[in-house]
Amino acid sequence: MKKLLLTLFAGCLAVVAMAGQKTVASPDGRLVVTIDEDGGQVFYSLKYDGRQLIERSQLGLTANIGDFSRQLTPTVSSEQTLDQTYRMRGTKASSVHYVARELTLGYENAARQPMQIVFRVSNNDVAFRYQFSQKGDLACMVVSGEATSFRLPQQTRTFICPQSKPMIGFARTKPSYEEEYKPDDAMDVKSQYGEGYTFPCLFRVPDEAGRNDMWVLISETGTDGGYVGCHLSDYSSDRGYQIAFPMQGEANGWGTTTAGLTLPGHTPWRTLTVGTSLRPIVETTVPYDVVEERYAASEAYKPGRYTWSWIIWQDRATVYDDQVKFVDLAAAMGYEYCLVDGLWDKQIGRERIEQLSRYARSKGVSLLLWYNSNGFENDAPQGPKNCMNTTIARKREMAWMKKIGVKGIKVDFFGGDKQHTMQLYEDILSDANDYGLQVIFHGCTLPRGWERMYPNFVASEAVLASENVYFTKHHAEREAFELTMHPFCRNAVASMDWGGTMMNRYMSRDNKSRHQRLTTNVFEMAAAIMNQTAVQAIAMCPNNLDELSETELSFLRAVPTVWDETRYVDGYPGRFAVLARRSADRWYVVGMNAEAQPKRLTLMLPMLAGQTVDYYTDEKGQTQLRQLKVSKKGEAKVTIQPNGGIIIRQAH
Repeated sequence: MKKLLLTLFAGCLAVVAMAGQKTVASPDGRLVVTIDEDGGQVFYSLKYDGRQLIERSQLGLTANIGDFSRQLTPTVSSEQTLDQTYRMRGTKASSVHYVARELTLGYENAARQPMQIVFRVSNNDVAFRYQFSQKGDLACMVVSGEATSFRLPQQTRTFICPQSKPMIGFARTKPSYEEEYKPDDAMDVKSQYGEGYTFPCLFRVPDEAGRNDMWVLISETGTDGGYVGCHLSDYSSDRGYQIAFPMQGEANGWGTTTAGLTLPGHTPWRTLTVGTSLRPIVETTVPYDVVEERYAASEAYKPGRYTWSWIIWQDRATVYDDQVKFVDLAAAMGYEYCLVDGLWDKQIGRERIEQLSRYARSKGVSLLLWYNSNGFENDAPQGPKNCMNTTIARKREMAWMKKIGVKGIKVDFFGGDKQHTMQLYEDILSDANDYGLQVIFHGCTLPRGWERMYPNFVASEAVLASENVYFTKHHAEREAFELTMHPFCRNAVASMDWGGTMMNRYMSRDNKSRHQRLTTNVFEMAAAIMNQTAVQAIAMCPNNLDELSETELSFLRAVPTVWDETRYVDGYPGRFAVLARRSADRWYVVGMNAEAQPKRLTLMLPMLAGQTVDYYTDEKGQTQLRQLKVSKKGEAKVTIQPNGGIIIRQAH
């Protein structure tokens, strides 16, 4: 049961006229945010353990009703403590206890129009947003841009993903958050397309005095149909990074780049996660801490695993007989779902989809169906089209899916962050809930707190995903790099549909031609746990049932997809990653190595201290299952091979 307790500082709500600097500290006192007003402009800065991580950076925005970035006069402020416990379905933790200090700052602009800036500061996280009340007859406003900026120390290194130009890539479907990360880059390097960077953005702040590096993760949460999806601008030496709105060319040039707000109203939250190690980055729950559920789940949505023909067999496999093979594969592995990809409307047809659904249900498997989101916003040709872009079409389609027993949809090819597109995401989710459908998005934006806001939301792609390993040798060579990057950035802030644990050795249906997968089988098995999403693609092919060892098949049959707890163990973005996740009373520890040499590590695993555990490892390219003794101090010595992985599983 959700518990919300507001405890007021010193037993009462402090409401005072603002004067000079204001500070708000985390409950443990280590993270301090300072806000000050200078010449009518408002600035904030951030320190952790006394070290400056965000230098003096501007706040505010501009709107059609007035300028809220300058000529601001402080009014009143208030402070309180938030103490909240809530439950989650299908994220990195099932129960979260959120304690934060909240500071609300009031201002008036030159026209005496009010604005509040709300800061919430927990032990490693900061969230802030702008709030507006209704004054007189004024009931709405249009935000044209934000002054919000993030100035990091000069020596900071970046782990960030460029925003693409609009209407480029396959069938003019970008931006879709699918560009390549560059690790440890300098801030003053211009982004690849000159359009800035997509959220989340990870930064390493070295210390010239020789102390430990510190880390900062910047993102946003709570974005819905009431605002645009934002990103960061390119770096400038005077302003740092600034909140940037969508590009005009998105969605075929249709729709405004501005954000319309009803009054009273507020913007999404800007979030910062900081720490002396990567632990707070990996374990953060701030995307969910500051948002609320928008509607109740219409049913108890079921997590699980799905088979997926398209990732290896591609378009030609979206035919009835091949889909039967993947339903049979799901049944043989004990998986809950089978995803039927694009073109099923033409290559299978609706009558035979109904037949396929009946067959799948007789095997204990439910279908997920792929849809094109468009519309007129790009040239993606795959169907079904024009089924998800209007309320009338959606409800007709979803009623049919409910009737035939389909349990979820994957909706693809959005390509933009304008407000009308953000509203489309919300509308699809809301309508799908009415018909008991879970939703995965592909070719899409970053989800921003949606796992808590929309209880039937599962995950989004919003990443350079597994399909690229199939498409080119270049991306096969980078798979280990990508999957050791995402625990610290993309997957740290939201569920990620990477698109599958691939067990074919070659990227082809015959498993003999085209280029090879370069990762080991244990790496791929570990990916099913490292990549967090409640409905996980296990992209096996039917031939794998005969090719894989019983050790591998047994693990893949039992791999969980929902977690009660997640802990950072070790790692460095793009080099290696080790995480621990707990499902009920059983811990799984997984590691991946993207470096050219074997990685020899002594892992600290206090949750497994003194226990003998199952240990999956690579040995001459083969999967080995051994027993490993964890010391009474919780130490475990492991070796992770290049492009390889390890799995430590608590014995039952």
